[in-house]
Amino acid sequence: MREKATITSSELGTLWLTYQEKTMILRMLEYFIEKADDEKAKDIMTNLHAELEVYVGKIVKIYEEEGAVIPIGYTAQDVNKDVPKLYDNGFDIMFVRLLKEISMGLHSLNLTMTFREDINRLFEGLTALTQNYFRICTQYLLEKGLLVRSPYVSMPKSVEFVKDNSYLGGIALNPLSKKRPLNTVEISHVHKAIESNLTGLQLILGFAQSADDREVRQFFNEGAELAKGIIKELSEVFIQTNLPIPQSPGGNATRSTVAPFSDKLMMYCTSLFCSFSMGSNSLGTAFSLRNDLSAKNAIFIKDIFEYAHSGAKIMIKNGWMEEPPQMEDRKQKMN
Repeated sequence: MREKATITSSELGTLWLTYQEKTMILRMLEYFIEKADDEKAKDIMTNLHAELEVYVGKIVKIYEEEGAVIPIGYTAQDVNKDVPKLYDNGFDIMFVRLLKEISMGLHSLNLTMTFREDINRLFEGLTALTQNYFRICTQYLLEKGLLVRSPYVSMPKSVEFVKDNSYLGGIALNPLSKKRPLNTVEISHVHKAIESNLTGLQLILGFAQSADDREVRQFFNEGAELAKGIIKELSEVFIQTNLPIPQSPGGNATRSTVAPFSDKLMMYCTSLFCSFSMGSNSLGTAFSLRNDLSAKNAIFIKDIFEYAHSGAKIMIKNGWMEEPPQMEDRKQKMN
């Protein structure tokens, strides 16, 4: 008799997605560890790599116990550790921190779609690990002066309530309409979006100058322009409110044109970041009460979706998009 219930479709799907993401992260960490010139950063990434390998092994074991084929994910063929540095000045930990930010959301969502206790515990463990390394990376970057804190504001002295609909002002179609100052919730989302896009911009610039395939290089160049546009739009929002624009002094791409990663891996990484960006902009829309901010975020989501869709076509064309486990086509079986 089976000691455990058979895993459900949602559990199979969340494990598959996690395997794809973690094997990609492991390959990228291997390169960054090899090229690290700061011992503390190297230790952080080495420890993270070791802990993530354990969880990848747990996923493999569950697949084997269920008689399911092990996904391919990303292997040693997708990384070349012997090429020159593609990124410098603290980018490795900036990138890891952003990955942990993405992973925190994914693991929390995955927990809501799993039922078996061992799989629950797997995602609980990944959540705790991710939160820990996000904190470690944040403190490292602050110590190195490579992370810009969000703006400070005066502390509130009384509780206020919205008095009329003008609070929602800032109509996107009328640039001359009066806009109230941003509230702290809105500031946090705008600041986070600028910060994430700045890191994403450097990542994709490195991809663009090192990718092998010409179409892939063009795709990354288009992504860089998209990130620049979002940064410019949101920075203008801060300027209009007399707030400082977050600009990190670190994390730049070098002049190297030799790819440390396969085009397949870089395309998947970009796709993952697009999904994260759409989710973040959706949250920004949900928690922004100024109409112009909601309108901007809606446009960003549309543009990012279209960009990600064009990337998916490139991946399919080149045979790089691994299919998630499928349900049986019962209609076909009936014919």
